[in-house]
Amino acid sequence: MNLEKHAAQAALVGRLFYAALFILYGYLKLTGFSGAIGYMAKQGLPAPALFAALAVVFELGGGILMLIGWQTRLVALALAVYVLIAALIAHTHWGDPNQMAHFFKNMAIVGGALAFVACGAGACSLDGRKQ
Repeated sequence: MNLEKHAAQAALVGRLFYAALFILYGYLKLTGFSGAIGYMAKQGLPAPALFAALAVVFELGGGILMLIGWQTRLVALALAVYVLIAALIAHTHWGDPNQMAHFFKNMAIVGGALAFVACGAGACSLDGRKQ
């Protein structure tokens, strides 16, 4: 089976699903900004308003950039680091099966980001138009 002929479409669909996660959660943090600040404070972060704003920028901004496929490898790397740090801050109580599931879900997201770092956005992207 020659799957290579579907690479552009697979990369596009992958980016759509990947970006949707960040866009949705970035939007929710933006529209519920006081709740996002409260969550950051609950995690023990200094300057929770600053960290909530950074989360919105990474999630909403990074999600939109992934969606359109602009600077995909760099954006994916930034999102991988962001998600890894977020997991280490919020999901390290591994005695709780729910927290362990969230941690490994985040590691799967990091893995997806690294696949975009390695392979790029594909032909159906702004990055693909440069080729």
